[in-house]
Amino acid sequence: MHQFDDRRRAFALGQIVSTPGALEHVPGDEIRTALRRHANCDWGDVDQQDWEENELSLREGCRLFSVYQASDGAKFWVITEADRSATTVLLPDEY
Repeated sequence: MHQFDDRRRAFALGQIVSTPGALEHVPGDEIRTALRRHANCDWGDVDQQDWEENELSLREGCRLFSVYQASDGAKFWVITEADRSATTVLLPDEY
């Protein structure tokens, strides 16, 4: 996919993949920025409950979920699997 510098990450992202919709609608630099934010525990536009759930999931080794918005207004998600084997960038309707 894209080069990603993850030297300062808080957890392993595993293999990074993007769905066709995310690649079509979200510019690569915005995907990289979202991955960097996600890896540094900035969960984006999630509500307070989801933010707290991510913080617990980080400690307990569960799935991590972030929500970001592309410059054109398109909402997209970043999800890291519980085992940290993969992180997926996708549009909500691709879930």
